[in-house]
Amino acid sequence: MSGLVLYSHPFSSYCQKAIVAFYEKDLPFEQRLLEDPAAMVELKAAWPFGQFPVLKDGDRHYAETSIIIERLDQIDPSTRLIPADADLALETRFMDRVFDNHVQAHQQRVIYESLKPEGSRGPTVVAEARARLEIAYGWLDRVMADRTWAVGGTFSLADCGAAPALLYAHWTHPIPEALTHLWAYRRRLLARPSYARALDEARPYRGYFPLGAPDED
Repeated sequence: MSGLVLYSHPFSSYCQKAIVAFYEKDLPFEQRLLEDPAAMVELKAAWPFGQFPVLKDGDRHYAETSIIIERLDQIDPSTRLIPADADLALETRFMDRVFDNHVQAHQQRVIYESLKPEGSRGPTVVAEARARLEIAYGWLDRVMADRTWAVGGTFSLADCGAAPALLYAHWTHPIPEALTHLWAYRRRLLARPSYARALDEARPYRGYFPLGAPDED
């Protein structure tokens, strides 16, 4: 599948989510790093919103990370990241939405506010985002009490997104130590070879993290 091109950046959480899927499937791909201005021009020509990652597959382009991963399942169904079973597939997509909408989205709100000039930051916005993360952490701790991965015993689309989501969320708003089930899940994600590889590739860019990246991960 040498025709697969991913427009991405190693430090982006959503790019890591897609990259983990490639590594889980052992699918070869070309990564067009968006530090190259020419790559960004190509991306915007295909997806004018300028969000990444974007997958180029022949003459087609796929945006939105969950859709990209679903496309990878179509290309290589031998290692499915969305289960064939309809009920498990629905739970997988649900958990994927939880990590994107209730973890990543609020984590990024805190980061976006930190990037604004000091006088224009919204402390109420940050406080609300942190409170939402606390709710998500507590809910996930209960859900993960009897699960190895997000949907049970098999690594899936939801785990691809959970790995970077929980990495950056903890950097932004620490996960309470008392949430032992969530902590154990986060440790399993960090140790997963596909994510460990993606995380190592992102290490040179840790200085980009506005709040200061910790040494622990």
